[in-house]
Amino acid sequence: MFPLLKNCLVAKHGINYEILVRCSGLSASKAYSTKSNNGSKNIVFVDGVRTPFLLSGTQYKNLLAYDLARHSLVCLQKKIDFPKEIVDYIVYGTVMQEVRTSNIGREAALAAGYSEHTPAHTVTMACISSNQAITTGMGLIACGVYDAVVAGGVEFMSDIPIRHSRRMRSLMLQANKAKTMMNKLTLLASIRPAHFVPDLPAVAEFSTGETMGHSGDRLAAAFGVSRKEQDDYALRSHTLAARAQQEGNLSDVMPFKVQGVDQVVDKDNGIRVSTEEQLAKLKPAFVKPYGTVTAANASFLTDGASAALIMSEEKALQLGLKPKAYLRNFTYVSQDPVDQLLLGPSYAIPKILNKAKLDVKNIGVWEIHEAFAGQICANLKALDSDLFAQKFLKKSEKVGVPDLNKWNAWGGSLSLGHPFAATGVRLATHTANRLIKEDQQFGLIAACAAGGQGVGMIMERYPGAKV
Repeated sequence: MFPLLKNCLVAKHGINYEILVRCSGLSASKAYSTKSNNGSKNIVFVDGVRTPFLLSGTQYKNLLAYDLARHSLVCLQKKIDFPKEIVDYIVYGTVMQEVRTSNIGREAALAAGYSEHTPAHTVTMACISSNQAITTGMGLIACGVYDAVVAGGVEFMSDIPIRHSRRMRSLMLQANKAKTMMNKLTLLASIRPAHFVPDLPAVAEFSTGETMGHSGDRLAAAFGVSRKEQDDYALRSHTLAARAQQEGNLSDVMPFKVQGVDQVVDKDNGIRVSTEEQLAKLKPAFVKPYGTVTAANASFLTDGASAALIMSEEKALQLGLKPKAYLRNFTYVSQDPVDQLLLGPSYAIPKILNKAKLDVKNIGVWEIHEAFAGQICANLKALDSDLFAQKFLKKSEKVGVPDLNKWNAWGGSLSLGHPFAATGVRLATHTANRLIKEDQQFGLIAACAAGGQGVGMIMERYPGAKV
């Protein structure tokens, strides 16, 4: 269906190692399905939900991130039908923070009717913020501190915080402290036109000043990923997402009646199945005129929220709940944020496989965050490269290429959308649901994140689980 997609797996062709150099199997035990591999208590993923993921500036544009987060928490409880009082702790992620709801996890939980005695905190780790929410909850459960944790994340790109310039902020703070009218008039007289230039947030690395799109273009060039390969992968993502939507596989989406919007919002609205010809006409979005990253082969600014219930297996069974999967292992990685910003999966995948005592062929479900099509193709090439493995992973041979029939089978961030802090729970919920629907044992989640960081997680289908 997409013949040129296969080209992105041929690692020996077109990798520019000069750019990369600047930056500095065991088989599975089938008893693993009922016993943790490290002797600690079993932690289960009961279920997860999300709002529809929408292009920023569309139906959610007049809301707050708080509204989306609240909806995810309300829908999670309704779908699973658990008493809210059993939740011991809430960890919620966000990246672009609304100052009025700085601890959005707590504010959304109160608004959603969770107990006022349930503590909550907010985490941020860029695109893997809700992965961090899940694994923080796993740590609390593993240590015996709590039995039931809700993890989630929200992003609202329709209304990002824009500040006055620093000079204007300084004057306003001084004015607030001014005691006399003369002091206030003096400060007012010192205002200049330049004071009114706003301080705009940038989707760029603070340490490098470079946007992720530029990094994506450079990574694609380093691995010899063509524009055609990227467009083919983007077309694959949208085609699979459209099919999953039509077949009802996106059952984690909870309809949302938005005030002021006539129709109930009940599906992701960023899925666009174009033609190869239409994709080829788009101009480069970042490196002009020779770049290969376009608006169509990159993830888009998205509004959305997600939430999941994780518990000790003992507590879930005691409450009569039916888990979907075990949360088995996780790891975080970080590398050079200049030339390897988006290579998190290439580092996290071998590390988590080794930790779980699995290899590529044991994984039946792959859910990998798609920041850019070029980033995905580059990571696939890295996994299929002996030279990359030896030079950067300190392994004797390559990790190997996953079966693409098991890779993001319901689409990914390129098509479904990418609300930064909400994507991690979406990946986990899709992994759990796909494990059941596709009758697989192990699923692997991986994602890159700003700062050159990444995550890898292993989930295992729960015996007898149903969607």
